[in-house]
Amino acid sequence: MSRDPEIPPVGEEIHLPGGSIQPLLLTIGITVALLGVTLGLPLVIAGGILTLWVIIRWVADTRRDIAELPLHDSEHH
Repeated sequence: MSRDPEIPPVGEEIHLPGGSIQPLLLTIGITVALLGVTLGLPLVIAGGILTLWVIIRWVADTRRDIAELPLHDSEHH
């Protein structure tokens, strides 16, 4: 027997993050770093720096978004 997912109470908003270019930038950074493996060390370094920077920013943005969410009752009904 399957259980329906919990539906938030009436009036409670479902939080969805806004659009972001971070996934695209992360993809570019990883791709440049991988291309650098065959084309030269400068590309590995540039791709690695971009990748690391995007991950740090993404985590910081996510932590900020989570901190801004309203507190709610942690009991599961």
